[in-house]
Amino acid sequence: MKLLNFTIIKLTVCLILGILVGYYAQPTPLFIIGVTGATLALVLIGLFLAKNQFRKTIWFGLSAFIAMTTIGVLSVQLHDQKLFSSHYTKQLTPEVNTLHNFSFRIKTILKPSHFHDKYIVDILEIDQVKTTGKVLLYIKKDSLTPPLSVDDTFLSRTSFKPINTPLNPYQFDYKQYLEKQYVYHQISVKPEALLNAPTHTQSIYGLADRIRKHINHNLETYHFQPNQLAIINALLLGQRQDISKELYSDYTNAGAIHILAVSGLHVGILLMILSFILKPIDALKHGKIIKTILLVSLLWAFAVIAGLSASVTRAVTMFSILAIALNLKRPTNIYNTLAISMFVLLLFKPLFIFDVGFQLSYIAVFSIVSIDPHLYKLWQPKHRILDLYWHTFTVTLAAQIGILPLSLYYFHQFPGLFFISNLVVIPVLSVVLAFGLIVLLLAFVNLLPHFLADFFGKIISLMNTFMNWIAQQEAFIFRDIPFTLFYVFLSYIIITSCFRFSIKKNYPALALALCAILLFQSTGLYNKYNPTSKEFIVFHKNRHSIIGHSKNQNIQLYHDLDSLDLAEDYMIRNYLIGSQATLTKQDSIKNVYQLDNKVLFLVDSLGFYGIKDFSPNYVLLRQSPRINLSRLIDSIKPNHIIADGSNYKSYINQWKAICKKRKLPFHHTGEKGAFIIKY
Repeated sequence: MKLLNFTIIKLTVCLILGILVGYYAQPTPLFIIGVTGATLALVLIGLFLAKNQFRKTIWFGLSAFIAMTTIGVLSVQLHDQKLFSSHYTKQLTPEVNTLHNFSFRIKTILKPSHFHDKYIVDILEIDQVKTTGKVLLYIKKDSLTPPLSVDDTFLSRTSFKPINTPLNPYQFDYKQYLEKQYVYHQISVKPEALLNAPTHTQSIYGLADRIRKHINHNLETYHFQPNQLAIINALLLGQRQDISKELYSDYTNAGAIHILAVSGLHVGILLMILSFILKPIDALKHGKIIKTILLVSLLWAFAVIAGLSASVTRAVTMFSILAIALNLKRPTNIYNTLAISMFVLLLFKPLFIFDVGFQLSYIAVFSIVSIDPHLYKLWQPKHRILDLYWHTFTVTLAAQIGILPLSLYYFHQFPGLFFISNLVVIPVLSVVLAFGLIVLLLAFVNLLPHFLADFFGKIISLMNTFMNWIAQQEAFIFRDIPFTLFYVFLSYIIITSCFRFSIKKNYPALALALCAILLFQSTGLYNKYNPTSKEFIVFHKNRHSIIGHSKNQNIQLYHDLDSLDLAEDYMIRNYLIGSQATLTKQDSIKNVYQLDNKVLFLVDSLGFYGIKDFSPNYVLLRQSPRINLSRLIDSIKPNHIIADGSNYKSYINQWKAICKKRKLPFHHTGEKGAFIIKY
């Protein structure tokens, strides 16, 4: 099947291209509005000419695709809240520490950290000026203060600060992640500094939050264990904030993390359950229409309660289109359905294209509908249960083939026993979801029998125990796999060409697959044996010093830690994966490092710097040495002063002021990130 024969797929590809151009090129709004208007005019002219000439013309199609690309660019501009005249950033002063009086409304509850509760909030007013826009809110945890609820409104006074950038190489960029959700600043407020501002405004998100809290409050009376309740919330209510780090790790290592995010699998099962329940409506006059309206309404009600995440919104949009087509007996094609749902979502939420869950869910569904039928035909067992497990295996394998390159790129690991965990969990999941919906409905109206709650809790515990057992098979979990975006591109060429060759054995498909494999291997060999530039890195780590010396993708680490466990230290693991380097040596920190014709000298808590044999280019201050920095500068005349995360903030502020006065470069890793010397 030639996918590009479908017009909606071509238009969706053009829309995605436009979104990418709009995000990375960032043309001015007036320019792109003018271009969009001009291209739409060309489309109308092309349509008029094609209609009058009674024949197809390439110019109409070309102008339509260009217009759709410009609409993609325009959609990015129209959704960029920072460009709105009412956005809160228009009221902020250039000084970062300026205090502002403001009011805000809780929009989203995030997973809390050890010391703070975290929220995304809507800014309603700054210094008595009505505003719009979202910020990240930190509230210090207080056992006497309950967590806030969605739609709660407060007044407070604090400063708006930029979101922190990653301080070490190859770390996850939380700032960039939030910017793609139009969140540009963070604020930190103490509980006692919040002044309640009651309001009668109620959003659909607030209603959904109250429903979830009501259900959870009723479930707590049945003495569910924390892990049981966390899984119930994830599977049925779309809330994963309460899942412990250990439990999340078990599902990740078992290759079943997808079942914890409400997505196509959950919504598909829900659609089948609802279709079965509402089947008697078909007998009524206009029953098909009534049933379709009810199905779509219930699916979107579930999406709202589940938090309208990218994955659940994608799934509900796709299955809504599918439900309409099936119940109204309209011919449909799964590729068209996928493309329409993606088109609609990206038109209204263009930056969804960067959401990892959005990407993985669409790739998984596309892989299943493309690859699974061919895998399933390889063997068709006659026994029904055997056929069920065989089909589950082929579906799981097809999805894994599709998402593997993206999974390696984003998560750098591969769970080798994914098929075992999915063979057990997926057949059971439909029962768990159906049973769980009954439990939630009965809990909502306070009619849930204790024996039913206990039985459901045991099922969840058995599933958690099984995932823990799979996750403990460490030999089958392949971690820390370096995988670049170029590898992702090559991988999909290999998968596509091999799939095409398996269906229709022809020379072009085989040649493309072999060329992609050859290029993949050549790239790996080039990265491994091509001499790279040497790097000397002063990492940032609170209360400690870690220094890395990298040569030809081999790195030596020097640190003052009691031990450096790479399994726990994500900072070093991220660097090793991102730089595709190998850790060859760990040692204690030295006082002097020779970097070809450059010298780095360390001054620690002893404060010794009486050197006469050389003049260092760089001086690294660590462990808060009690020194007169001006005297040190006059004595050894360095070109650069560096302070890492092991120093007191008061000392750093003094050193920074002295260097500024003497016009000497000063680098604090806690402010500017790791200091890297390439030579």
